[in-house]
Amino acid sequence: MRAHNSDPFAMHIELDYGRQGLTVELPDDHVVHTLSHHSVDPLTDPGTAVRQVLEAPTGTPSLQELARHRQSACILICDITRPVPNAIILPLLLASLESAGIPREKILILVATGAHRGNTPDEIRELVGHEVAQQYRIENHDCHQLKAHTYLGESPRGVPIWIDSRYLEADLKITTGLIEPHFMAGFSGGRKVICPGIAALETIKVWHGPSILEDPRADTGILEGNPVHEENTWIAQKAGCDFIVNAIIDSARQPLCFVAGDMLAAFQEGVQFVRSLVFDTVAEPVDIVVTSGAGYPLDTTFYQSVKGMCSALPIVKEGGTVIVAASMSEGIGSEPFQSLFQEHATIDQFVDWLLQEEHFVMDQWQLEKMAAICRKAKVKVVTDGLSAEVIESLFVESAPSVEAAVVEALATYGPQATIAVNPRGPYVVGQLAGT
Repeated sequence: MRAHNSDPFAMHIELDYGRQGLTVELPDDHVVHTLSHHSVDPLTDPGTAVRQVLEAPTGTPSLQELARHRQSACILICDITRPVPNAIILPLLLASLESAGIPREKILILVATGAHRGNTPDEIRELVGHEVAQQYRIENHDCHQLKAHTYLGESPRGVPIWIDSRYLEADLKITTGLIEPHFMAGFSGGRKVICPGIAALETIKVWHGPSILEDPRADTGILEGNPVHEENTWIAQKAGCDFIVNAIIDSARQPLCFVAGDMLAAFQEGVQFVRSLVFDTVAEPVDIVVTSGAGYPLDTTFYQSVKGMCSALPIVKEGGTVIVAASMSEGIGSEPFQSLFQEHATIDQFVDWLLQEEHFVMDQWQLEKMAAICRKAKVKVVTDGLSAEVIESLFVESAPSVEAAVVEALATYGPQATIAVNPRGPYVVGQLAGT
């Protein structure tokens, strides 16, 4: 999908969209701010940076020292929806384990799918690289197989803790991932690859239930008092984690920083680095927000693209318009997620259903978060992946292009209408001045 406008006074902006990006033309006299990361040069030698944090981690002995005399290891990796630089991390991590004496056949790489589908062999090769895929045992987590999990009691808020037994049985427990803004947990990374990454659905449905998600602190960039963060941190500590390796990347997926070591201390170190990069300020709420689903691999479904919609929540006016561009190359999302649109006539009806009684449909949490933006603003979706008819059935409006959606919105709000643009969607956190 490409912009086709030719207005010489338009501003050209590249939105993260699919694998190729999407160039759009916007009227520069209405655009008051384009949100962006604060500039940091990517690492010139990311391999050396990984080696350094493995040898001198935060809050733990070196990985090789931790691995010495251990008999087996389980390494958690994110699924295909997260662009973790595994090709840089895993070879060095695996070599360290083997040099410490853990046999290759006793190392399991477990894909922490959470409630997502399992990754295909081709996706696994894309995730870890051809050599690692060929030489190591790699398996998917499946949240639906309760018998494959071990019960560890309840969390402080009464979440039943069921964690993948393969991880719990490993002598050395290692997690990897990305630290980036997350619209429920505050930030991804650290503890999140354990819960929900390798938790059973019985855990996820309570942890992602309304009693936790309706808390206003369950939001982007918030850790203190955030029940999503507090619960999955407690659950991850209960499950155990000997060592983490987390990456921070830029808009071109280039590594900016690696942190490693203690699950809490290294995660907090990474969060502080991310905080310095991802917040951008808009002077006052705007009429129109143009944003994205963050491009491949995050925008492959409507489900994942909800994160892009929600990125506009802090900066759009009540009654404003959010225009989100996302490829949605794999469709809407899971069948249970699709059923929520079929069984409720409106988003308000869905919220009433969700809050009045104890109900559970897998992936309902995504629609619950989407409700917040849909009840504040009009949401228009631009995509090649789904037809206009399908989009219109998902409680949002369809638009043939970003430009067309902007023209329509400007006609609604008048000549003084203001636009903010967030090309990276959920990867940049918009905030208002003074907040």
